[in-house]
Amino acid sequence: MAVKIRLRRIGAKKAPFYRVVVADSRYPRDGRFIEEIGYYDPTKEPASVQIDAEKAKQWIKNGAQPTDTVKALLKKNGVL
Repeated sequence: MAVKIRLRRIGAKKAPFYRVVVADSRYPRDGRFIEEIGYYDPTKEPASVQIDAEKAKQWIKNGAQPTDTVKALLKKNGVL
């Protein structure tokens, strides 16, 4: 089971809003997930990001691979 930390889109059309989730890589983008660890709202200026650092570190320690976008968000928040 390849576990990924990735974004799950829940926003309306032309109004994106994302949740940062831990999911099996075989599941669809907006499908089933294991745990929600934060959110990302790119529509605000500046973009608002909140990620539970402890949960993110624990999942990465257990082998979860963040996607490129999530990796950038984690670096920006000082988790990585």
